Amino acid sequence: MRAGDPELQGSTLLADGTNFAIYSSVAESVELCFFDDKRNQTQVSALPECEHGVWHGFMPGCGVGQRYGYRVHGPFDPEKGLRCNPAKLLIDPYSRELDGEFVWDPAAFDFVAGGPAGKGSICSADSAAFVPLSVVTHKDSASARTRPSIPWNEMVVYECNLRGYTMRHPAVPVTDRGRFDGMRNKDVLAYIKALGITSIELMPVQAFADEHHLAQRGLRNFWGYNTIGFFAPMPRYGTSTELRDMVNAIHDTGLEVILDVAYNHTAEGGSHGPTISFRGIDNLAYYRTLHDAPAEYVNDTGCGNTVNADHPQVQKLILDSLAHFTQNMGVDGFRFDLATILGRHDHGFSTTHPLLEAISSDERLESTKLIAEPWDPGPGGYQLGNFPQSWAEWNDQYRDTVRKFWRGDDGVSGPLAQRMHGSADLFENSCRPPFASVNFITSHDGFTLQDNVSYEHRHNEANGEDNQDGHGHNYSCNYGTEGDSDDPELNSLRRRQRLNMLATLLLSQGTPMLLAGDEFGNSQQGNNNAYAQDNETGWLDWSGLQDDPEFVKQVRELIWLRRESPLLRFDDYVHGSLRLGKDNIEISWINRDGEHKHGDEWACSRAFTLQIKSSNDRGQATVIAIAINGDHEPATLRIPEPHDATAWRIAFTSCDDLVDKMSGDSLDVTGRSITLLLSD
Repeated sequence: MRAGDPELQGSTLLADGTNFAIYSSVAESVELCFFDDKRNQTQVSALPECEHGVWHGFMPGCGVGQRYGYRVHGPFDPEKGLRCNPAKLLIDPYSRELDGEFVWDPAAFDFVAGGPAGKGSICSADSAAFVPLSVVTHKDSASARTRPSIPWNEMVVYECNLRGYTMRHPAVPVTDRGRFDGMRNKDVLAYIKALGITSIELMPVQAFADEHHLAQRGLRNFWGYNTIGFFAPMPRYGTSTELRDMVNAIHDTGLEVILDVAYNHTAEGGSHGPTISFRGIDNLAYYRTLHDAPAEYVNDTGCGNTVNADHPQVQKLILDSLAHFTQNMGVDGFRFDLATILGRHDHGFSTTHPLLEAISSDERLESTKLIAEPWDPGPGGYQLGNFPQSWAEWNDQYRDTVRKFWRGDDGVSGPLAQRMHGSADLFENSCRPPFASVNFITSHDGFTLQDNVSYEHRHNEANGEDNQDGHGHNYSCNYGTEGDSDDPELNSLRRRQRLNMLATLLLSQGTPMLLAGDEFGNSQQGNNNAYAQDNETGWLDWSGLQDDPEFVKQVRELIWLRRESPLLRFDDYVHGSLRLGKDNIEISWINRDGEHKHGDEWACSRAFTLQIKSSNDRGQATVIAIAINGDHEPATLRIPEPHDATAWRIAFTSCDDLVDKMSGDSLDVTGRSITLLLSD
């Protein structure tokens, strides 16, 4: 081995060998260990050079498929946060491929079990048999496929877990289920395309590890928010080549790919966790620790550790990872789990944090869609509306308001109007448009839509945590019976409420996001935290498509209406009236009597109409009206006949009978319903 190139972190295949480089500011030496395909260690070579904390070397003749890992020699003083232990084989943080998955064993810990990590003695057992091996891959090449490049105001996002989505899909071969190859199945993609979706948001596919308490109970991490490799795909899903093939197939269908990424913590957990990679390489660089007790980690994530977003190497790692998936895998955007962590200094969150600014401005990420989950469990962690201009954000206030309104809570009409208007109160002050608000009713975290109208209490016993995990407040309603029911009247009401919430979502300003399976009534039997349910509970039950095909058809109609109605997806906020290009836009909130809604009416009235009109200088006009009745009883809504337009026609209604009808300028609607009227 000879000196390599420190700029090429990771393993980089060159003409006559492979360059290896890894950052460790505390290492006294770094050993590169080679393994054969039976995991036997075959060679150990010290990296010969170190520049600015980057250890590097070039190995002639080393080619694609070579398995390897690192052993870092250096100080082991856990009380000071120093955790170097050469007995622990370490994953290359830049590895593009991993062979195998992490196995829980006492040898994976850098200290002797039974004692405090900060005071325990060093563990000399070799961990190589229990840690995934890094793999040398072909040199990265930019994706040559044309990307769909969907404008923000045309997006309809579809959140799904590729394993849960394909494990029970009847068109997916058994060998492809739960893998990248299953997600690129032509029938799967044809269904999503026909639904009207533009962008598939995949839950984490980066390599992750199952938590110890799950392994002890015979469970597995189903969601994937426990990353250990920020470049490598999860081995149980497939290879990097298969990941790229999946992205290409999705693009060929005209759909975007957004990856859910968790850069906020790693699978190494708290101070008593295993040493798999970062902890043994440079613990204090990669993790935030307590100033007065560096043996202990800051736990702003609730997952045991918190990445050190202030450290330049961590910033570089995250930026390079994003660039890899964007440029080499072809990914169109990212949803950042617990994104507040990425903007957190020791003293708290900052919109202008160097890492957030770097992600926003990195040329390699140009045109990449950035979506934040704008909260974490740490102090001051709720930052909805405070991310940089180029970012969109998950809007949980939208979720909670819509759920409260349709279940019948008082005083929610005003907040509902704010959310349907695009949440200007949250985003307009930072000069961001309505589509910065990613609106959703349900997501992977919480009840499915079917369960939201069937359960008032979580039923997470199968997770093994005494039903104490998951949200305690779901703003759900079971309408008199907890769980499934054979009562036709009750099921009809639940169905209409599901449709009401989806219609509200798709008729609101902002970027709508649907949870996969909600369009056909998928249930998790009341489990609102199915992170550990890699089984029939977490996997989509596709039989729902046959149970109520009309519901899927109605969801398709709503998505189509949104796509065909520019008045439902403005690029700017309209307050009263606004000139947009050649058109004058007017927005009005109308009470039951056909007059503008005022003052205390918002607190006491749950039946009203949102009217949006676009007119031009030639006297042409397009008008829509969204008639909402949140009351239990039928209502008559007077809807002013639009000027310069023909009579209203009903384009959509959530009512399951034909009571809805127009009589002049009056619309009779059943209780708990939403109706879209069009006039051209």
